[in-house]
Amino acid sequence: MSCSINLGEWNSIFAVPCSVVDKHIKLAGSVQLKVLLWELRHAGERFDAADIAKALGIDRADVSDAMLYWQQTGLFAEKDGEFVPAGGTSEAETTKTAEEAPAAKPTQAPEKPKRILSRPQKPDNAFVAKRIAESKEIACLMQEAEQILGRLISNGDSAMLLMLHDHYGLPCDVIIMLLQYAVSIGKANSRYIEKVAMNWADEEIFTHEKAEEKLRRLDESKKAWHAVEQAIGIMHRAPSSKEQAFASVWINEWKFNTALIHEAYERSVDNTGKFSPSYMNKILERWHKEGISTLEQAQKDKEERAAARKGGRKPITTYDIEEYERSGVFDNFDRK
Repeated sequence: MSCSINLGEWNSIFAVPCSVVDKHIKLAGSVQLKVLLWELRHAGERFDAADIAKALGIDRADVSDAMLYWQQTGLFAEKDGEFVPAGGTSEAETTKTAEEAPAAKPTQAPEKPKRILSRPQKPDNAFVAKRIAESKEIACLMQEAEQILGRLISNGDSAMLLMLHDHYGLPCDVIIMLLQYAVSIGKANSRYIEKVAMNWADEEIFTHEKAEEKLRRLDESKKAWHAVEQAIGIMHRAPSSKEQAFASVWINEWKFNTALIHEAYERSVDNTGKFSPSYMNKILERWHKEGISTLEQAQKDKEERAAARKGGRKPITTYDIEEYERSGVFDNFDRK
């Protein structure tokens, strides 16, 4: 008669390095710990960030950040495109070693170029804590961020804010203005904030004055789209980049009133059966060039052009916009 002890779940276990508890359990966030445990459980298997994201129900970008965190700690390393324990051997290296002849003279492999990350590598929690401790400016930034966002900021938020300052070069007062703007439009999530910060850095908005000017232009552009929405009577929504650009030109640059915007919209719908910003832009562009600034002038222009066509005479301009409009030649622009 043979006996055995039923260990249940303990029949299947895997090792966790002591340093995870001794050094990192206070600093690592919940996402980072989940990713680490999943990686340790599947040691020796091929996987990438997408596999982990699907298994854990976590955003792929957050998984990538977590993998980079553990890579920075030295627990894992990237070898031949695989993520393996530091000091370990990847499957590709194991296969290569097995295939090599014992007597073959070892040759030094050429150094592989470092992988270029699709976005900057965020600082780890230890470095963030160090920067907060040594810089009153950074400490104040984190405190201001919590007040502006109305919540405690996570480790990921702190790393993102520090990256905006140290990597993108945005001063703390500019970052605070950016946060206030994001909250004002209801987009106070880290992804949107980081995306806007990248744009501001590209535009070299590194001073309080430049940030104020940028926010002024954004506010004017927002008001312009709101005026267009009211003029054409569509439901409030976020505009496309092209719609936003057209609205800014019509209202802020060409100074058209809502009556003319509505008239251009009516003609667009009459001829195409839909709202076509590119179509409207051609009408308004001609009016701007010909100095038509009132609804009365637009109506008179329409009557004169109709009379000219009826009498067999060419319109004053070198092309007939209504004829082009009916052809639908501008429709393709709206699909881009």
